[in-house]
Amino acid sequence: MKRRKLGNTGLEVSAIGLGCMGMDHAYGPAADRKEMINLIQRAVEMGCDFFDTAFIYGHANEELLGDALEAYKGKVVIATKFGILGREENQGRPELILDSSPDAIREQLEGSLKRLKVDCVDLYYQHRVDPKVEPEIVAGVMKELMSEGKIKHWGLSNAPIDYMRRAHAVCPVAAIENQYSMMWREPEEELFKVCEELGIGFVAYSPLGNGFLSGKYTKDTKYPEGDYRNFMGRFKPEVIDRNQALLDLVAEIAKSKNVTSAQIVLAWELAQKPYIVPIPGTTKLHRLEENLGAADIELTEGELANINEEISNIDIDETHF
Repeated sequence: MKRRKLGNTGLEVSAIGLGCMGMDHAYGPAADRKEMINLIQRAVEMGCDFFDTAFIYGHANEELLGDALEAYKGKVVIATKFGILGREENQGRPELILDSSPDAIREQLEGSLKRLKVDCVDLYYQHRVDPKVEPEIVAGVMKELMSEGKIKHWGLSNAPIDYMRRAHAVCPVAAIENQYSMMWREPEEELFKVCEELGIGFVAYSPLGNGFLSGKYTKDTKYPEGDYRNFMGRFKPEVIDRNQALLDLVAEIAKSKNVTSAQIVLAWELAQKPYIVPIPGTTKLHRLEENLGAADIELTEGELANINEEISNIDIDETHF
């Protein structure tokens, strides 16, 4: 497995990581524990050493990683997150319960350390910005936690650029984790330039568009109860129809290189910038092997330019919630 550096902080990880959210959260019932432990350990065997979880994905998700990776301490990089405590209904709409106050951060970290069975978190993200807490305060706590040996690096997820700058000035940010894929290219507009300016790595969640870009779902696909894709705009039949041209393009390129659509999408993402690390999630062993295999697919500069040009000529509907 090829490796990549996340920013200027010395953090190095496998070129493709494993997002573990879907094993317990957002995509229906929790997956079988024994199967997920086998899958996570198989990922390590294949050279993947970067694993992503979060407090909000449920205690079971961090506990799963703690059990699966206990034998690999010091050999893998585990990222978890703080700042989202849960969800509540507000006038019929779900709202996140946010708390990034210093005491709350420390309390969340202690729980994560226990569940992950580690003494130090490798990469600790603020999951969402808490409007009640200034970035300098959050970054100050991260600096303290680093000096105490409880975290090695820290990052931000879906933070405004001004917030990033202010936080980074207090304690250097290793990585920003945001959505990025062929159908959600917003980070290209400004964020990548800021990452390059400040020396911050970029971790891409939903690199396959929640699985949409794999081409394995159609407008007739039924999702289990509790699966977010029942409500996400990009999986509505009319949106799938509008984005069929993108799926067709990806399938055509994949066929020409004798690989899968998912592998082309991930290879494209890796080729976009040298500091991007996608973290596709899966609960299926054959999909894990497919995804990690994308790290070995090379796209020439010409191929990448042609793909980007063709994508730019497609009117992509970026509806995603």
